[in-house]
Amino acid sequence: MASSGIETEQEPLLGNCTPGSREWDITETEEHCRSRWISIRILYLTMFFSSVGFSIVIMSIWPYLQKIDQTADASFLGWVIASYSLGQMVASPVFGLWSNYRPRKEPLIVSIFISVAANCLYAYVHVPASHNKYYMLVARGLVGFGAGNVAVVRSYIAGATSLQERISSMANTSACQALGFILGPVFQTCFALIGEKGVTWDAIKLQINMYTAPVLLGAFLGVLNIILIFTLLREHRVDDSGRQCKSVNFEEASTDEVQFPQGNIDQVAVVATNVLFFVVLFIFALFETIVTPLTMDMYAWTRKQAVLYGGIILAALGVEAIIVFMGIKLLSKKIGERAILLGGLIIVCVGFFILLPWGNQFPKIQWEDLHNNSIPNTTFGEIIITLWKSPREDHNEGPTGCPAEQGWCLYTPMIHLAQFLTAAMLIGVGYPSCNVMSYTLYSKILGPKPQGVYMGWLTASGSAARILGPVFISQVYTSWGPRWAFSLVCGIVVLTIMLLGVVYKRLVAFSVRHGRIQE
Repeated sequence: MASSGIETEQEPLLGNCTPGSREWDITETEEHCRSRWISIRILYLTMFFSSVGFSIVIMSIWPYLQKIDQTADASFLGWVIASYSLGQMVASPVFGLWSNYRPRKEPLIVSIFISVAANCLYAYVHVPASHNKYYMLVARGLVGFGAGNVAVVRSYIAGATSLQERISSMANTSACQALGFILGPVFQTCFALIGEKGVTWDAIKLQINMYTAPVLLGAFLGVLNIILIFTLLREHRVDDSGRQCKSVNFEEASTDEVQFPQGNIDQVAVVATNVLFFVVLFIFALFETIVTPLTMDMYAWTRKQAVLYGGIILAALGVEAIIVFMGIKLLSKKIGERAILLGGLIIVCVGFFILLPWGNQFPKIQWEDLHNNSIPNTTFGEIIITLWKSPREDHNEGPTGCPAEQGWCLYTPMIHLAQFLTAAMLIGVGYPSCNVMSYTLYSKILGPKPQGVYMGWLTASGSAARILGPVFISQVYTSWGPRWAFSLVCGIVVLTIMLLGVVYKRLVAFSVRHGRIQE
């Protein structure tokens, strides 16, 4: 029986073992329960460190790229930003497959070591005499490759929790990830006090400034994470009822063949859940991308104002997401995961519907040349360049408003600020609900068999969404304006809701589907 401190985090594990089975242990001791939850919490910390390592440099990439290599342009910035998601998309299935057959410590430690090495490379990209931008490209790609361990983390947590514990654990994982995304830019802001010059350690040619200090902190957190995983993480696996069992991931596993519960995974449900997860990440990625240019066009904000206020809005959404994650734990016990997923998609659809322009008030028109960094018509890098523009460059902000060369500015009504904030609040409720429910349902559909490869594909689909979402919204918004852009998004969400309706009855836990547990 677990201690009272652990009982607050998960339901008691009940159920007898299968008599005479080599696979099931008789009961879970308090010591085993403590070890299991220590290991899970170490992986919560891993998700937090990973998200901090990503977001802590995101606002400084563009000015640093300009500083180290004058040949770098906005087009190349797009490749630098996309390289993270590309690296993660490639690595996720690889680490997932690895974790299916070997102790999860191995892919976790190797992936984090790659991220640490990549952060160190990022800190030295100023050293080479030429081609510095390519070194930064490689560094960010390798950081993304290391972040492919998200698949291993989710696979471990799915395999080490019962169905009753699953939602709470997945919500905690997402909350830690969201908290990392919130605090990363805060740390970056603190490091900005060091300045561009900073200090130089001549013996090892290391410059410690506002651009390199964040990645050095990321490297330090990675080393700390490796130590914690090496010393505290243990292999644990329980079935859907919470009964302890052994798997190929155990270092001390016997040479006897491991017996897994019989039954096939519902591949239709697996594919459908991957599509649902892709759309959820796609929708939020495009919303993150459009916040800055939309507010500059609609409210004539300067670049500095848009980055500041947009950052505050996204940070507020992050806090809102953490609250939603905590609330989902209670709500899911009453109405179930599928209902929350459906409700989340409906809320997101309503949010984007509210964003549709209406009325007879039009945005301020910028008749001069495009200087305010609204979305240009060329490359992906230029689409998101405003998010990385250094405020130090804004001695002359230039004209503001919706640029006349975007023809829709002349006839499209403005999106009122209250309209925008209401939509953002709704999206901030719907997105985290859909996010957690997608991979909670996914893990339950897969059942007690090793989930590494499947979780790898889920993570890869999310990475692809984060690449394609900004490209989609930028092209549609620039060419046709917010009315077409958000109408198409609403259409995508409606189609997704219809897909969920078609597969709704198939999105059930493996053990429920095969009659081992009552839903």
